Amino acid sequence: MKLLRTKHIILFFVLISVSNLTYSQNNQDFFEEFESLINDEKPSLLPEKMIFTQKILWGNKGLLRKTGISNLTLENREKELIIREKMLNAHQILGYITFAGMIAQGILGGKVYNGDYSYYDTHKTIGKIVTATYFTGAGLSLFAPPPLVSREKEGINNIKIHKILANIHVPAMIMTNVLSDEDKKAHRASAYTAFASYSFAMLSIILDF
Repeated sequence: MKLLRTKHIILFFVLISVSNLTYSQNNQDFFEEFESLINDEKPSLLPEKMIFTQKILWGNKGLLRKTGISNLTLENREKELIIREKMLNAHQILGYITFAGMIAQGILGGKVYNGDYSYYDTHKTIGKIVTATYFTGAGLSLFAPPPLVSREKEGINNIKIHKILANIHVPAMIMTNVLSDEDKKAHRASAYTAFASYSFAMLSIILDF
């Protein structure tokens, strides 16, 4: 148990260290997009490809366009890129908080699973916090304004791997919560699945390949 806990802590700090490089690159990409948007005489205000959650709010016929809250103009797109940066930064911060919470859950959950119920209430409380930060972080990513241009690469890349892994850890997180009081073994299996796929998803997005 101590060895497992040490490995988790080391992995957590490695991820934070590597993310500093990613954060700098993201800022550079943002300012390049921002400069391009200002200097282009006829700028393309929306990327060719957007995920459906972005289209619902920020698309050419999205909810925010139809209601007039944020009309599709050059000035508004400049503001939206700033909003996007802040939302993705918050998404990243919540990602690390969630990851740390998952580590704590794994340690406490193991004790409860082995019969030490003195940690049960703490385990449940941290579980609620992890659930809140996880789904809040996911929402920030899904509903952030779209970038100026689509940066999707051909073939297998870190972004696609990140999305594929999301299809694993999202349902695993849901099942972890659903099964928390139903089936102890299934709850534990789904929790480990969520943690493993979430960890690899974090690695895939901060490692550029």
